[in-house]
Amino acid sequence: MKDIDDTKAPLLDHLIELRRRLLWSIAALLVGFIVAFTQAKHIFAFLAQPLVRAYGGNGGTIIYTKLYEAFFVEIKVAVFAAFLIAFPVIANQLWAFVAPGLYRKEKNALLPFLFATPILFTAGAALAYYVVMPTAFRFFLSFQNIGIGEGFKQEALPAMGDYLSLVMHFIFAFGISFLLPVLLMLLERAGIVTRAQLVAGRRYAIVAAFVVAAVLTPPDVLSQLMLAIPLMILYELSLIGIWFTERSRAREAAAEPATESLTHEADPPRPVA
Repeated sequence: MKDIDDTKAPLLDHLIELRRRLLWSIAALLVGFIVAFTQAKHIFAFLAQPLVRAYGGNGGTIIYTKLYEAFFVEIKVAVFAAFLIAFPVIANQLWAFVAPGLYRKEKNALLPFLFATPILFTAGAALAYYVVMPTAFRFFLSFQNIGIGEGFKQEALPAMGDYLSLVMHFIFAFGISFLLPVLLMLLERAGIVTRAQLVAGRRYAIVAAFVVAAVLTPPDVLSQLMLAIPLMILYELSLIGIWFTERSRAREAAAEPATESLTHEADPPRPVA
Protein backbone atom coordinates (compact mmCIF):
# COMPACT_ATOMS: atom_id res chain seq x y z
CA MET A 1 0.00 0.00 0.00
CA LYS A 2 2.84 2.36 0.73
CA ASP A 3 4.27 2.01 -2.79
CA ILE A 4 0.87 2.77 -4.32
CA ASP A 5 0.40 5.80 -2.09
CA ASP A 6 3.85 7.10 -3.03
CA THR A 7 2.91 7.15 -6.74
CA LYS A 8 -0.29 9.14 -6.26
CA ALA A 9 1.33 12.53 -5.76
CA PRO A 10 3.50 12.48 -8.94
CA LEU A 11 0.57 11.18 -11.00
CA LEU A 12 -1.72 13.85 -9.56
CA ASP A 13 0.91 16.50 -10.30
CA HIS A 14 1.07 15.34 -13.94
CA LEU A 15 -2.71 15.45 -14.25
CA ILE A 16 -2.86 18.95 -12.77
CA GLU A 17 -0.12 20.07 -15.14
CA LEU A 18 -1.94 18.50 -18.11
CA ARG A 19 -5.18 20.23 -17.06
CA ARG A 20 -3.40 23.57 -16.85
CA ARG A 21 -1.86 23.15 -20.32
CA LEU A 22 -5.22 22.14 -21.79
CA LEU A 23 -6.93 25.16 -20.25
CA TRP A 24 -4.32 27.50 -21.75
CA SER A 25 -4.80 25.84 -25.15
CA ILE A 26 -8.59 26.10 -24.96
CA ALA A 27 -8.30 29.74 -23.88
CA ALA A 28 -6.07 30.45 -26.88
CA LEU A 29 -8.63 28.78 -29.17
CA LEU A 30 -11.48 30.84 -27.70
CA VAL A 31 -9.56 34.10 -28.06
CA GLY A 32 -8.58 33.13 -31.61
CA PHE A 33 -12.21 32.29 -32.43
CA ILE A 34 -13.49 35.63 -31.11
CA VAL A 35 -10.88 37.57 -33.06
CA ALA A 36 -11.43 35.53 -36.21
CA PHE A 37 -15.22 35.75 -36.03
CA THR A 38 -15.08 39.56 -36.02
CA GLN A 39 -13.02 39.34 -39.23
CA ALA A 40 -14.75 36.32 -40.77
CA LYS A 41 -16.00 38.21 -43.83
CA HIS A 42 -12.50 39.46 -44.62
CA ILE A 43 -11.00 36.00 -44.07
CA PHE A 44 -13.58 34.43 -46.38
CA ALA A 45 -12.87 37.13 -48.97
CA PHE A 46 -9.20 36.17 -48.75
CA LEU A 47 -10.05 32.49 -49.19
CA ALA A 48 -12.22 33.39 -52.19
CA GLN A 49 -9.31 35.02 -54.06
CA PRO A 50 -8.31 31.80 -55.92
CA LEU A 51 -11.84 31.68 -57.32
CA VAL A 52 -11.68 35.38 -58.21
CA ARG A 53 -8.40 34.79 -60.06
CA ALA A 54 -9.93 31.78 -61.80
CA TYR A 55 -12.69 34.02 -63.10
CA GLY A 56 -9.96 36.25 -64.53
CA GLY A 57 -10.72 39.11 -62.15
CA ASN A 58 -13.96 39.79 -64.02
CA GLY A 59 -16.15 39.03 -61.04
CA GLY A 60 -18.38 36.07 -60.43
CA THR A 61 -21.15 34.87 -58.20
CA ILE A 62 -21.03 32.77 -55.07
CA ILE A 63 -24.39 31.87 -53.60
CA TYR A 64 -25.95 30.29 -50.54
CA THR A 65 -29.02 28.12 -50.93
CA LYS A 66 -30.04 27.90 -47.27
CA LEU A 67 -30.98 30.93 -45.17
CA TYR A 68 -28.52 29.97 -42.42
CA GLU A 69 -25.67 28.88 -44.70
CA ALA A 70 -23.85 32.23 -44.80
CA PHE A 71 -23.85 32.45 -40.99
CA PHE A 72 -22.49 28.92 -40.53
CA VAL A 73 -19.85 29.57 -43.19
CA GLU A 74 -18.59 32.45 -41.03
CA ILE A 75 -18.57 30.12 -38.01
CA LYS A 76 -16.51 27.55 -39.92
CA VAL A 77 -14.13 30.24 -41.15
CA ALA A 78 -13.67 31.49 -37.58
CA VAL A 79 -12.97 27.96 -36.28
CA PHE A 80 -10.51 27.35 -39.12
CA ALA A 81 -8.70 30.62 -38.45
CA ALA A 82 -8.78 30.07 -34.67
CA PHE A 83 -6.74 26.89 -35.00
CA LEU A 84 -4.15 28.73 -37.08
CA ILE A 85 -4.00 31.62 -34.61
CA ALA A 86 -3.80 29.38 -31.55
CA PHE A 87 -1.34 26.87 -32.99
CA PRO A 88 1.81 28.57 -31.59
CA VAL A 89 0.27 28.62 -28.10
CA ILE A 90 -0.93 24.99 -28.36
CA ALA A 91 2.47 23.83 -29.62
CA ASN A 92 4.21 25.73 -26.83
CA GLN A 93 1.94 24.20 -24.17
CA LEU A 94 2.48 20.72 -25.59
CA TRP A 95 6.24 21.22 -25.56
CA ALA A 96 6.17 22.61 -22.00
CA PHE A 97 4.31 19.48 -20.85
CA VAL A 98 6.53 16.96 -22.66
CA ALA A 99 9.97 18.61 -22.38
CA PRO A 100 10.61 17.99 -18.64
CA GLY A 101 10.46 14.24 -19.27
CA LEU A 102 13.11 14.32 -22.00
CA TYR A 103 16.88 14.14 -21.84
CA ARG A 104 18.89 17.01 -23.29
CA LYS A 105 19.78 15.00 -26.42
CA GLU A 106 16.12 14.13 -26.98
CA LYS A 107 15.13 17.80 -26.69
CA ASN A 108 17.82 18.81 -29.18
CA ALA A 109 16.62 16.10 -31.56
CA LEU A 110 12.95 17.11 -31.42
CA LEU A 111 13.28 20.90 -31.58
CA PRO A 112 14.16 21.05 -35.31
CA PHE A 113 11.06 19.01 -36.12
CA LEU A 114 8.87 21.37 -34.06
CA PHE A 115 10.16 24.34 -36.03
CA ALA A 116 9.96 22.53 -39.37
CA THR A 117 6.33 21.41 -38.93
CA PRO A 118 4.61 24.84 -39.24
CA ILE A 119 7.04 25.91 -41.97
CA LEU A 120 6.34 22.86 -44.12
CA PHE A 121 2.59 23.03 -43.48
CA THR A 122 2.57 26.71 -44.50
CA ALA A 123 4.58 25.91 -47.64
CA GLY A 124 2.06 23.25 -48.65
CA ALA A 125 -0.91 25.50 -47.92
CA ALA A 126 0.70 28.35 -49.90
CA LEU A 127 1.26 26.05 -52.89
CA ALA A 128 -2.40 25.03 -52.75
CA TYR A 129 -3.64 28.61 -52.36
CA TYR A 130 -1.47 30.44 -54.89
CA VAL A 131 -0.93 27.78 -57.56
CA VAL A 132 -3.09 24.69 -57.35
CA MET A 133 -6.51 26.16 -56.52
CA PRO A 134 -6.51 28.92 -59.20
CA THR A 135 -5.35 26.38 -61.79
CA ALA A 136 -7.91 23.77 -60.76
CA PHE A 137 -10.72 26.33 -60.56
CA ARG A 138 -9.93 27.63 -64.03
CA PHE A 139 -10.20 24.07 -65.29
CA PHE A 140 -13.55 23.56 -63.54
CA LEU A 141 -14.90 26.88 -64.82
CA SER A 142 -13.94 26.02 -68.40
CA PHE A 143 -17.07 23.87 -68.59
CA GLN A 144 -19.45 26.82 -68.20
CA ASN A 145 -20.88 28.84 -71.09
CA ILE A 146 -20.96 25.67 -73.17
CA GLY A 147 -24.22 25.29 -75.02
CA ILE A 148 -26.09 22.08 -74.20
CA GLY A 149 -29.07 22.71 -76.41
CA GLU A 150 -31.06 25.51 -77.96
CA GLY A 151 -31.59 28.25 -75.39
CA PHE A 152 -29.59 26.48 -72.65
CA LYS A 153 -26.11 26.94 -71.27
CA GLN A 154 -24.03 25.77 -68.33
CA GLU A 155 -23.14 28.29 -65.66
CA ALA A 156 -21.07 27.81 -62.51
CA LEU A 157 -22.80 29.07 -59.36
CA PRO A 158 -20.66 27.76 -56.46
CA ALA A 159 -22.30 27.67 -53.04
CA MET A 160 -20.50 29.27 -50.10
CA GLY A 161 -20.48 26.14 -47.94
CA ASP A 162 -19.30 23.85 -50.73
CA TYR A 163 -16.60 26.30 -51.78
CA LEU A 164 -15.29 26.69 -48.23
CA SER A 165 -15.18 22.90 -47.79
CA LEU A 166 -13.23 22.55 -51.04
CA VAL A 167 -10.74 25.27 -50.07
CA MET A 168 -10.16 23.80 -46.61
CA HIS A 169 -9.78 20.36 -48.17
CA PHE A 170 -7.08 21.69 -50.52
CA ILE A 171 -5.23 23.56 -47.77
CA PHE A 172 -5.21 20.69 -45.28
CA ALA A 173 -4.40 18.08 -47.94
CA PHE A 174 -1.35 19.96 -49.19
CA GLY A 175 -0.30 21.21 -45.75
CA ILE A 176 -0.39 17.78 -44.12
CA SER A 177 1.20 16.08 -47.14
CA PHE A 178 4.14 18.48 -46.93
CA LEU A 179 4.90 17.09 -43.45
CA LEU A 180 6.27 13.95 -45.13
CA PRO A 181 9.94 14.84 -44.40
CA VAL A 182 9.15 15.30 -40.70
CA LEU A 183 7.38 11.92 -40.58
CA LEU A 184 10.15 10.03 -42.39
CA MET A 185 12.95 11.60 -40.37
CA LEU A 186 11.13 10.88 -37.10
CA LEU A 187 10.61 7.25 -38.16
CA GLU A 188 14.31 6.98 -39.00
CA ARG A 189 15.27 8.65 -35.74
CA ALA A 190 13.12 6.14 -33.82
CA GLY A 191 14.79 3.23 -35.61
CA ILE A 192 11.60 2.08 -37.35
CA VAL A 193 13.04 2.57 -40.85
CA THR A 194 16.52 3.13 -42.24
CA ARG A 195 17.76 5.23 -45.11
CA ALA A 196 18.68 2.06 -47.01
CA GLN A 197 15.10 0.80 -46.69
CA LEU A 198 13.71 4.13 -47.88
CA VAL A 199 16.06 4.14 -50.88
CA ALA A 200 15.09 0.57 -51.74
CA GLY A 201 11.40 1.47 -51.46
CA ARG A 202 11.57 4.49 -53.74
CA ARG A 203 9.43 2.91 -56.46
CA TYR A 204 6.73 2.08 -53.91
CA ALA A 205 6.92 5.63 -52.60
CA ILE A 206 6.22 6.98 -56.08
CA VAL A 207 3.14 4.78 -56.37
CA ALA A 208 2.05 5.83 -52.87
CA ALA A 209 2.47 9.52 -53.78
CA PHE A 210 0.04 9.16 -56.68
CA VAL A 211 -2.40 7.15 -54.57
CA VAL A 212 -2.35 9.81 -51.82
CA ALA A 213 -2.77 12.56 -54.42
CA ALA A 214 -5.73 10.72 -55.97
CA VAL A 215 -7.41 10.39 -52.57
CA LEU A 216 -6.74 13.89 -51.24
CA THR A 217 -7.41 16.01 -54.35
CA PRO A 218 -10.44 16.43 -56.61
CA PRO A 219 -10.71 13.86 -59.39
CA ASP A 220 -8.81 15.85 -62.01
CA VAL A 221 -5.37 14.83 -63.25
CA LEU A 222 -3.92 18.34 -62.94
CA SER A 223 -4.54 18.64 -59.18
CA GLN A 224 -3.25 15.13 -58.60
CA LEU A 225 -0.01 15.84 -60.44
CA MET A 226 0.45 19.09 -58.52
CA LEU A 227 0.41 17.12 -55.27
CA ALA A 228 2.15 13.91 -56.38
CA ILE A 229 5.20 15.66 -57.88
CA PRO A 230 5.98 17.75 -54.74
CA LEU A 231 5.53 14.61 -52.62
CA MET A 232 8.16 12.79 -54.68
CA ILE A 233 10.51 15.78 -54.37
CA LEU A 234 9.95 15.91 -50.61
CA TYR A 235 10.70 12.18 -50.39
CA GLU A 236 14.06 12.72 -52.05
CA LEU A 237 14.77 15.71 -49.79
CA SER A 238 13.97 13.51 -46.80
CA LEU A 239 16.59 11.00 -47.94
CA ILE A 240 19.15 13.79 -48.18
CA GLY A 241 18.19 15.08 -44.73
CA ILE A 242 18.49 11.59 -43.23
CA TRP A 243 21.92 11.19 -44.84
CA PHE A 244 23.12 14.38 -43.14
CA THR A 245 21.69 13.34 -39.75
CA GLU A 246 23.32 9.91 -40.03
CA ARG A 247 26.69 11.54 -40.64
CA SER A 248 26.14 13.93 -37.74
CA ARG A 249 25.26 11.08 -35.37
CA ALA A 250 28.28 9.09 -36.52
CA ARG A 251 30.59 12.04 -35.76
CA GLU A 252 29.01 12.51 -32.32
CA ALA A 253 29.32 8.80 -31.54
CA ALA A 254 33.00 8.86 -32.49
CA ALA A 255 33.70 11.96 -30.41
CA GLU A 256 31.81 11.12 -27.22
CA PRO A 257 32.65 7.57 -26.06
CA ALA A 258 34.88 8.85 -23.30
CA THR A 259 32.34 11.33 -21.95
CA GLU A 260 29.19 9.21 -22.33
CA SER A 261 28.95 8.31 -18.66
CA LEU A 262 29.43 11.93 -17.60
CA THR A 263 26.68 13.05 -19.96
CA HIS A 264 24.21 10.59 -18.47
CA GLU A 265 25.08 11.79 -14.98
CA ALA A 266 24.49 15.40 -16.01
CA ASP A 267 21.04 14.63 -17.40
CA PRO A 268 18.24 14.91 -14.81
CA PRO A 269 16.28 11.73 -14.14
CA ARG A 270 12.94 11.27 -15.90
CA PRO A 271 9.94 12.12 -13.71
CA VAL A 272 8.17 9.03 -12.42
CA ALA A 273 4.48 8.88 -13.28
